Amino acid sequence: MSKPAGTRGNLKLRLTPAAERAVRGGHPWVFANRIREINRPGTAGELAVAYDRQDRFMAIGLYDPDSIIALRVLHTGQPVQLDDDWWCERLAVPLRARAALFNESTTGYRCVNGESDGWPGLVLDRYAGCFVLKLYTAAWFPHLERLASLVVKLCQPASLVLRLSRNIRVAAETLGLVDGQVLRGEAVSAPVIFREHGQHFEADVIRGQKTGFFLDQRENRRLVGDLAGGREILNVFSHTGGFSVYAAAGGAKSATDLDTSAPALAAAKRNFELNAHLPPVAACAHQTIQADAFAWLVAKARLQFDVVILDPPSLAKREADKLEALGSYERLAGAGAQLLRPGGVLVAASCSAHVKADEFFSVVRRTVRRERGGFEEIRTTGHAPDHPARIPEAEYLKCIYLRLR
Repeated sequence: MSKPAGTRGNLKLRLTPAAERAVRGGHPWVFANRIREINRPGTAGELAVAYDRQDRFMAIGLYDPDSIIALRVLHTGQPVQLDDDWWCERLAVPLRARAALFNESTTGYRCVNGESDGWPGLVLDRYAGCFVLKLYTAAWFPHLERLASLVVKLCQPASLVLRLSRNIRVAAETLGLVDGQVLRGEAVSAPVIFREHGQHFEADVIRGQKTGFFLDQRENRRLVGDLAGGREILNVFSHTGGFSVYAAAGGAKSATDLDTSAPALAAAKRNFELNAHLPPVAACAHQTIQADAFAWLVAKARLQFDVVILDPPSLAKREADKLEALGSYERLAGAGAQLLRPGGVLVAASCSAHVKADEFFSVVRRTVRRERGGFEEIRTTGHAPDHPARIPEAEYLKCIYLRLR
């Protein structure tokens, strides 16, 4: 049988009927247990072509023999040559979409959001002149030079930093790659300063969580700033104080950051200092508290705030954790609601992909109604425009705003 143009010599896969349906439906993952035939052993990062039962081309993607996601699909439909022009245009598409979203008041955002932008297992974030490439699969390692060259060509970064998911760091070390190394441009020896809606923040792109900052909460931070005028704010699981800076810029009377991490709270203080030139921020009384959030909320139940923000880390790393996570969200919502003055606003967020939006919202609504009676639902939110979620597995972020009557 002759292979279609652009696929000669590649690894050849045949899929189960269920996998065929998923690929035809646009899903970018093929799990290892849904490959029913392979023509030879493959290596991580090798291009693999999937054919259907009639021997027709279905898709081409990156193969990873060491992952439960054995094939990450790059292209479906008619066969194509994945040459330099193809790769360049694949990166240019999301970059053009981001260019339409932001101006110079916001210089920190996601340029490429993995599967949802056609780059499975990869994200690219911008922090002013520093760009951070984070990989979640070893299948990208053989293509790293090409990736770096493309980012330099299209983004012209001052620095390009590599970040690695924990599960691939050992494999990376065998290739001389380490988390936080600079692939191109200037060395990075200090946090990078960038802007969000005119506020300044620092990002630890070398060692910080994610790629250095929680860019995905930008629009929720802006919404908190819009409702913070003259109010006292409690920011629970505050990390580096992003919500509090926005609240201060919006005219908050005070902002309290609560987190277990001393380094994160120190960064929150620095973020306030970065914005001290803004009169509303300078006038806002800011304090930090290092404590366990669950214990502190219960112990301080007699305190009163006008806005309580609950933005915990993921509480359900696996599907098996979901019930426990829902219980934790209920405890948080109940404790947070008790700290609100009449007319106060509860802002509750979840970044647990295994907890669906309707499940999370239902728990928060039910709990606040039980603890404090009636409320007005101001809004619910999901992903920011630079964090599109085009497959169900990519949907993780949700937030609800409730005002007590």
